[in-house]
Amino acid sequence: MTLAARFDRHLASLMLPAGPALVAVSGGADSLALLDLLSRSGAARGLTLHVAHADHGIHPESATVADRVRATAHRYGLPVHVTRLALGSSASETTARQARYGWLDRLADELAADLIFTAHHQDDQVETILMRALKGSGPAGLAGIAPRRGRLVRPLLPFRRADLAAHVHEVGLEAWQDPANADIRQERSWVRVELLPLLRSRLPGVERRILALGRRAATQRAAWDTLVERLPDLDLQRSCDGVSVAASPLHGYDSSAREVLLGALGRRVGCVIGPARAAQVGRLLSGGRSGAVAELGNRCLAELSFGRLHLYRRPAHPLPWEPAVIAGDAGRVVAAGWEISWRHEPAPERLERNAAASWFSPGSYSVRPWRAGDRIRPLGASGRRLVVRCMQDARIARSRRAAWPVIEAAGTVVWVPGACRAAERIPPPRTPAVRIDAHLA
Repeated sequence: MTLAARFDRHLASLMLPAGPALVAVSGGADSLALLDLLSRSGAARGLTLHVAHADHGIHPESATVADRVRATAHRYGLPVHVTRLALGSSASETTARQARYGWLDRLADELAADLIFTAHHQDDQVETILMRALKGSGPAGLAGIAPRRGRLVRPLLPFRRADLAAHVHEVGLEAWQDPANADIRQERSWVRVELLPLLRSRLPGVERRILALGRRAATQRAAWDTLVERLPDLDLQRSCDGVSVAASPLHGYDSSAREVLLGALGRRVGCVIGPARAAQVGRLLSGGRSGAVAELGNRCLAELSFGRLHLYRRPAHPLPWEPAVIAGDAGRVVAAGWEISWRHEPAPERLERNAAASWFSPGSYSVRPWRAGDRIRPLGASGRRLVVRCMQDARIARSRRAAWPVIEAAGTVVWVPGACRAAERIPPPRTPAVRIDAHLA
């Protein structure tokens, strides 16, 4: 079976939604192979592909590479989006990755794209698992790169680097060789260029063993992720800014079980919780003081409130923040660490009171922080109510209320994300509407 046929079968198995999708193309062989395979795949017929290239401004040839990517996109008849990040030659790999993914997320918002394809392949997976093992990672880290996480889709994970390079050569594409890929000062490059060849010379088939380790770890991680959903005494609940569970039952588990459960909860908010952080949370639970907070690093916090343990991320931007207008067909604003995005789509049959997304009649809206004294007329209620009461009912801890967004229309609060939906501006089912989503960036 050809590489293209294997790719098409694998892509179909992912059951991806139709619609706009970004293809991140660096200009290297891996991403060019991804672009070519997607453009030829019958399983991708429902996707509207957009080529996206981030010129980091690190290498002197970066502008030339950007021009090549533009020309390649035109060859395939695809729209192309190029940005120059101008990070400079001293920028680290981590800085470049964060800037690149930040731009890809913003571009996906603008295009209302639910998918971002990246060219991570099987060799990347081997390197990632090995690097994490060397750093002492637990099973969750040893699971390696996920085939899909949120918008990110990695359809090349079953395929080898050499096979992708051969495919690029066969279809007549010119790939850029990034010198950084051979610079052993970079950790990943050192693993690729020096460590893995040494391991192969002593341990034939080592890549196969590393991948097997990753599969076993992924199975364990998936099992715990499922278990935390199904333990009824934990009463897992999601909110706009994180998750919460019943504190007393969690505290009742022994330390080893609590550690893996906390790891599964942390993954839901982008927080890595290992033994040291799990011990922090354990001390928080033992104290039992409502309102107590444990700092877990990377803006992640654990807070005991209303008899529940809340895990969430601190806003990335300082308060106060100014109101922002929600207008146009689609858009996104970030304020006090919250990401508010919107697009036009038909209204559903039923609106939820405390969801992280809601639909509104077409019109102009604004987002601002909650203010003491704000009132709302809740959906299904007869009178107006203080917003702070809605927050209390939704178990929003006091420490987070000052930064909490409210959506306003003509001076009237119409939505408190995750807490309360107003009776105003409700669109009839299946009619044109503005969908607004709110969660911490």
